[in-house]
Amino acid sequence: MQPSYEEKKEKFSIIRKKPHHVPPHLHNAIELVYVTKGELELGVGCELYHMEQGDFAVVFPDLIHHYQVFSHGKNEVYLFYASLELSGPFMTLLQKKCPENPVISRGKLHEEVKNALGCLIKDKKVNEVVGQAYLQIILYRCRENFRFIEKDRVGSNDLIYTVMTYLLSHFQETLTLGSVAENLGVNKFALSKIFSGVFHTNFNQYLNEIRLNYASSLLENTDRRITDIYLEAGFESQRTFNRVFRQRYGRTPGEYRKSFWEQENTDIMKT
Repeated sequence: MQPSYEEKKEKFSIIRKKPHHVPPHLHNAIELVYVTKGELELGVGCELYHMEQGDFAVVFPDLIHHYQVFSHGKNEVYLFYASLELSGPFMTLLQKKCPENPVISRGKLHEEVKNALGCLIKDKKVNEVVGQAYLQIILYRCRENFRFIEKDRVGSNDLIYTVMTYLLSHFQETLTLGSVAENLGVNKFALSKIFSGVFHTNFNQYLNEIRLNYASSLLENTDRRITDIYLEAGFESQRTFNRVFRQRYGRTPGEYRKSFWEQENTDIMKT
């Protein structure tokens, strides 16, 4: 079955649900999975991981995953979706690597992670600043439990997944549709159809989204010069960077950074 692609619009969201069979899919968000009742089977790539009450998993962005439920008892799971932009210093790790095993058993879950999850569940709906704070605590503590591997080592022969992992590993380089097709050994017209048919965009727009996610995180979490940021993100000129940045965010990179820090300071003062 060909996996479906989902684009998560909200920067941070929480869903409580009774789990059921969910076919293979992937999306551009970090997905946190917390089983609060019963059991759940989490599939990532070609592997299937059993989860029980109290177990926790982190599904990194752009990984094909699915869910299965075989238990007939009471099952409940909380799903937390967070934009890559909220990951701060973990951005590069999330884009290029993933856990060899994404599941942390209840007994090995750090108390700070349990507390963060409890607060999120209690609040139910949190703003982006609070969500970002909890997310980074969770990622920091969970990192100690994971052995990381390159995303292209996750078992899947699916061309969609191969394309995505290649771009996530090479987006800082000069890329064209033709060069990517050649390196992957596929026809560039077939590759073009993947972007239009699956992602509902074209190659350049999809590549720019990856680069913009990376650049916006650097704007939010560092004081590095904008010139350094756009070059590190893979943009060849500041003019192109400014144009696509304004198209997505409705403001220049400098205005974006200023607005972000002003809003964060305001939210901190309110807490």
